[in-house]
Amino acid sequence: MLLRWACSPDKAPKTGQRQPSAKPSNGSGRYVEPIFRTGWPVRMTPHTDSPLGTLRLALTVVFPFALGYFVSYIYRTVNAVLAPYLIADVGLSASDLGLLTSAYFLAFAIFQLPVGMLLDRYGPRRVQATVLLVAAAGAALFSVGDGLLSLSLARALIGIGVASGLMAAFKAVTLWFPQRLWPVMNGIVLAAGGVGAMTSTKPVELALGFTDWRTIFLGLALFTLAFAAFLILVVPEKPQAAKPTSLADQARGFRLIFSDRLFWTVAPLTAIVSGTGLGLAGLWAGPWLGDVGGHDRGTVATYLFAVTAMLTVGSLSTGFIANIVGRRGISLVQVMGAGFVIYLGGQLAIVFAVDPTALWPWLIFGYFIHICLLSYPYLAAHFPREYAGRSNTALNVLAFFTAFGVQYFVGAVLDRFPPKAGGGYAVEGYTTAFGILAALQVAAFVWFLYGLATRPKRLSPR
Repeated sequence: MLLRWACSPDKAPKTGQRQPSAKPSNGSGRYVEPIFRTGWPVRMTPHTDSPLGTLRLALTVVFPFALGYFVSYIYRTVNAVLAPYLIADVGLSASDLGLLTSAYFLAFAIFQLPVGMLLDRYGPRRVQATVLLVAAAGAALFSVGDGLLSLSLARALIGIGVASGLMAAFKAVTLWFPQRLWPVMNGIVLAAGGVGAMTSTKPVELALGFTDWRTIFLGLALFTLAFAAFLILVVPEKPQAAKPTSLADQARGFRLIFSDRLFWTVAPLTAIVSGTGLGLAGLWAGPWLGDVGGHDRGTVATYLFAVTAMLTVGSLSTGFIANIVGRRGISLVQVMGAGFVIYLGGQLAIVFAVDPTALWPWLIFGYFIHICLLSYPYLAAHFPREYAGRSNTALNVLAFFTAFGVQYFVGAVLDRFPPKAGGGYAVEGYTTAFGILAALQVAAFVWFLYGLATRPKRLSPR
């Protein structure tokens, strides 16, 4: 029904009439693509200004890719709840836990640049469905892993398998929607990730009451396989507007991106802010709430659920806010900068344990975790559209290398302080690690402001 809804009514086949096959058209704005290979074509309109047309595209394009990001975020953050179970069952230290969990981010980051080239060459539908098979294999391996090496390898496979989750969605948005809707549609995708993060907190804690973490990962493997099939069946294929360039030419395109001044104006802030948010929400927020806040496992899971709920609300609302204020001449980076200042305030309250048992600093943290992802549509508008996949993944590779470093760094710092007498990590260790991360974000923000103040006008996005 969703696919039929997306058909152009004036071009839909009459009942009983079989349509001849047709090659995609690059000039008319419409094309024909047989989805189920039944002979019936599905005709889609690349861009539309009608609300109904936008809704149709959202259901057949944005919703499936948002579901992919939902799955990606479950994998990304579930270890924040599973951490004490992994420590007890496998016998991991803080450094081991940080390395194991961050293997996801390392593999994710390494695969980002190849993903960018694949997205620009083969399109988001085929790339996303294919790599999800790797994620399913990694989840299955994690469910039977019995040591640091096997579990880390499994997390790395999961990281590769979901590496295109957000970037495939962003690429699809730039292909199908006008530029003015990019922040809104991207926000919907990010909100789906927030729902995935919520699913990996309290619901997982409740599930652990009648099953174990191995069964949970086996279930995730099966769900991921089913979703890959769903993606292939539902999402239409958009033909390339121009003949794809060679992979060598695409690789050279990264030189243009990485030598761009505007890119390096926003990249450091995006990388350290996003990396810190991912690293803490994905692992160390849970232990902090237990060791510094003094909460039990059930309360920690409840707090993490609330944090990820705010992440969902923030992801969705910031896209709409950016779209509304953009009509009044306020740019994406201005919204990003203002949001970062509030985000930093919440972090400082956590660093100095202003109110360690309270939820409010973490709610601020959760709401603004994704604030710097506004830089993705900002840079996508700066570069030619055929560079959209590569510009997004160039930025993403920095963010996820940072997230890998953050998770391992915090674990290494905690191991340098004597553990608490009653168990758990030292409060001073959290203060030191989190404080250093906050200082790095302040430095990146100063660089961001300097770069914007001194950039030539020709570097502003179109």
